[in-house]
Amino acid sequence: MQSDRLEMLLRRFSVTARMFHSGPLCGVTDFYEHEDLGQLHVIKRGAVVIDYGKRKRVRVEQPSAVFYPRPLRHRFITDRDKGADMACANVSFNLGSINPLAQAIPPVVILPLADLEANGILDALFGEAFAQRCGRQHVVNRLFEVVIIIILRTLMNRSLADGGMLAGMAHPQLAKALLAFHEAPARAWSLDALASRAGMSRSHFAAMFHQIIGTTPADYLAKYRISIAQDMLRRDQPIKLIAEKVGYSSSAALSRAFSGICGQTPRAWKQQLSTSK
Repeated sequence: MQSDRLEMLLRRFSVTARMFHSGPLCGVTDFYEHEDLGQLHVIKRGAVVIDYGKRKRVRVEQPSAVFYPRPLRHRFITDRDKGADMACANVSFNLGSINPLAQAIPPVVILPLADLEANGILDALFGEAFAQRCGRQHVVNRLFEVVIIIILRTLMNRSLADGGMLAGMAHPQLAKALLAFHEAPARAWSLDALASRAGMSRSHFAAMFHQIIGTTPADYLAKYRISIAQDMLRRDQPIKLIAEKVGYSSSAALSRAFSGICGQTPRAWKQQLSTSK
């Protein structure tokens, strides 16, 4: 089930949201890049012209979710008088833009609210966002996080991701191999074992994996393990324990793999993380 595929990822790579606007936006509004924050705008009413990237423009005329998982400057243009009603939140993935979930999502996701199958959640979000109730901020933040999970589920269920992890999890056979690895990253996975989980031949699995996910199984496994190592380093876990949890025989083996992917040792990466706070 798609929810199971997401569950393990969300346990390891969390996402948080904090609302910064609710109500109408009129005229021209610019949203700037800020550190590793993405943004989610949930439009309740009104037409919005969205400018983003290099000369990219789209007009949204129905209630929609506009999701930027990673920092990306954008502009909303609405009617000066009528405006558009919306609630907006900053979105933070732990590990920022290198979070595997953040990397798996397209740079811009625009989905009609009707496609999210979340009427009750959206009604609650708008009800809290546009009211003045005790605990409103915390309630709305949690509801935004639920909407993000529903967006991820929708991207998988409708195969809307062009490539990467989400596209792989939308594939009925590749998903079996990905789920097995996500649940047990420390296991010594071979290409044969993963192909067997997917119910495919070794060669067909390798070709399909590269075609849909955009990398080799070995590279995917290595980067995923290092992502877990980075999260554990961020939480001050000892390197020896991290090596065991992500499938390396020693701290030295982890350090070599970490340096090969990140260009620096785990200790140097942790020190850089600490100094940047």
